[in-house]
Amino acid sequence: MTEFVDGNRITLLTSGAEYFPALEAECDAARHEIHIETYIFEDDVAGRRIAAALKRAAQRGVMTHLLVDGYGSKKLNPGLVAEMQSAGVRFLVYRPDISPWTFQRQRLRRMHRKLAVIDARIAFVGGINIIDDMHTPGHTPPRFDYAVRIEGPLLKNIHPVVKKLWALVEFTQFGRDWHHRTSLQADGKPRGNQRAAFLVRDNLRHRSDIEEAYLAAIAGARSEILIASSYFFPGLSFRRALMEAAARGVRVMLLLQGKVEYVLLHYASRALYGAFLDAGIEIHEYRKSFLHAKVAVIDRRWATVGSSNIDPLSLLLAREANVVIDDREFAAVLRHSLAVAMEAGAHQVRREGWKDQPLSERSAMWLCYGLARVLTGISAYGRAREFT
Repeated sequence: MTEFVDGNRITLLTSGAEYFPALEAECDAARHEIHIETYIFEDDVAGRRIAAALKRAAQRGVMTHLLVDGYGSKKLNPGLVAEMQSAGVRFLVYRPDISPWTFQRQRLRRMHRKLAVIDARIAFVGGINIIDDMHTPGHTPPRFDYAVRIEGPLLKNIHPVVKKLWALVEFTQFGRDWHHRTSLQADGKPRGNQRAAFLVRDNLRHRSDIEEAYLAAIAGARSEILIASSYFFPGLSFRRALMEAAARGVRVMLLLQGKVEYVLLHYASRALYGAFLDAGIEIHEYRKSFLHAKVAVIDRRWATVGSSNIDPLSLLLAREANVVIDDREFAAVLRHSLAVAMEAGAHQVRREGWKDQPLSERSAMWLCYGLARVLTGISAYGRAREFT
């Protein structure tokens, strides 16, 4: 059950052009503590900008924490890390052992979430890594993504989560500075009038919280479902929920990645198109630039923004974080942004044309689909059967 909290003020931020200035400004305003978690931290314009803000904060005595993923940030310049550490920034790597010579399930359990909490009074949640929007190798920039800025009582749910993961990673990497702790408590004062919930996915108590929130909202949908997902390979329950919604007259629209990034997942996802189109679901492939968004709007009221894709890695393996907002005004802003993106940069896949694809194309899709099912079954467990 999604637990909503009243009294929040939540602002939508579109891509790094809006996110990085907001994050930098809050880091510069910090007085006590900064926590940033990110899958990718790149040594580029954006990375240097945020690194500089973190260094400035640490140098004026703010307890500054940066946690990156060992796979997503495996190419992070050690020199940039050393610069931050010398300024007093505390730096940790989540699962740094990524040897290519061993195949273990644990290697796929990445920290994919993107969170920032400043002074336990401001939080940022979304899908935006610390990487320049224009840095999209093999794709047309800029990167298209979202985050939200949060103030209000929801901080009481977000702040302990980032502190807990930092302590866990610190515990597993002996010799860290255990004496550097703060007793800072989250500011739970009402700052607005928006209802919202903070959801995480982990491998213990919250294995399916994000997916269950999606499924509940889809099951209750009465008019419209709009989902934007950069990587979309849902399990059986998710696919059936969307098809059942379409069957009862709900308009279901999917905004998906139209450009090839990961060949296997791209073609495996497209193998599902026929069934979706037959069910009356609209598919729009975003081709203008690099789609990295993981958001949804349902019945123009329920909305979610976060790091979780609708694929096996996000739903079965990775640490993810999403915010669900129950607010018509916020939903209208996000829906409008998605509608503009669909109109300006997406191509709608039509059922009649899809059926006429050449045999070579269809064969590639089903080959990738079969391989993706096998790999999901090997790499995950428990609910992995939904994807296999």
